[in-house]
Amino acid sequence: MPTPIEDVASLGPADRIRRVIALREQSDSILAAALDTHLGDRRLVARCVLFSGGNDSTVLAHMVRHRVTHAIHCNTTIGVKETHQFVRDTCTEWGLPLIEEYPPQTYRQLVIERGFPGPAMHLLMYQRLKERGLRQARRKLVTDGRKERVLFIAGRRRQESARRADIPLYERVDSVIWASPLANWTTLDLNTYRQVHGDVPRNPVSAALHMSGDCLCGAFAKPGELEEIRWWYPDTGAELDDIAAAVTAAGHRAPYNRWGHGSGRRSRSGRLCGTCGLTRVDPSAKDTASAQSHQSSCTAGHDAANADPRRVRAADHGGARPPRRSQ
Repeated sequence: MPTPIEDVASLGPADRIRRVIALREQSDSILAAALDTHLGDRRLVARCVLFSGGNDSTVLAHMVRHRVTHAIHCNTTIGVKETHQFVRDTCTEWGLPLIEEYPPQTYRQLVIERGFPGPAMHLLMYQRLKERGLRQARRKLVTDGRKERVLFIAGRRRQESARRADIPLYERVDSVIWASPLANWTTLDLNTYRQVHGDVPRNPVSAALHMSGDCLCGAFAKPGELEEIRWWYPDTGAELDDIAAAVTAAGHRAPYNRWGHGSGRRSRSGRLCGTCGLTRVDPSAKDTASAQSHQSSCTAGHDAANADPRRVRAADHGGARPPRRSQ
């Protein structure tokens, strides 16, 4: 189990660095054990890091970039476009082959057919928007599931949420060997890794929204989240508004014609999904230097923010929001 974040926070800088060195060694051991346990006499056709563009997956991709054959990015068709481009640009800079997969049915098509999801539809959204993309990537790499295996390296962390508290360090599902080398890392450890390795890129979307922004299905959206999206990424907000109009025109009534309505019981989580928590920020404060900072943990299936260890905030801008993007 991961060390409580309060205990990590009590460490001095030198001890934090020593801890991250030990965690990296543990991460290497997890990857080795995953193959030792599940590969057997099968042929390993590829080692793939799953790269959403959020903080966790960016640190992970940086850590293993010289040891993997591919990065995989599932384009959910309802994410902030800047995140998708960040993933592409980062992989190009690193010379890392990228497999970018799209679901057979777009998010827009899904919600026009079914209405906007609440928590009860979260698992369905994960299956349709991410899991099918991963299956497509697997099929491109594995031609004989009896004789071949592919390694999927994911940035899941047990400290992120109750949903991820018991994730396995490694497991096999059919021809895919899953490994979670960051399972016992805390947000503070990710920050320390960045301090030690100054060349880890930062996704501006993660810094602004405190989530990767690669999937905005809305199943676990919090109050104020849509306002945040509109504030930072007006084009994405306008896209969500346009989809909402189409959902209403298709005959769906409240609350299912409203993005992020939050109605319904929580469903089981997808393999890459956690929970999200977003403190509301008043958009009217956007032009002041005292704009309220906000917290988040992992969003539905995505990464923790680039953040101060003790308080997640718009840290890269000194606590104040930068000028709004022109539309």
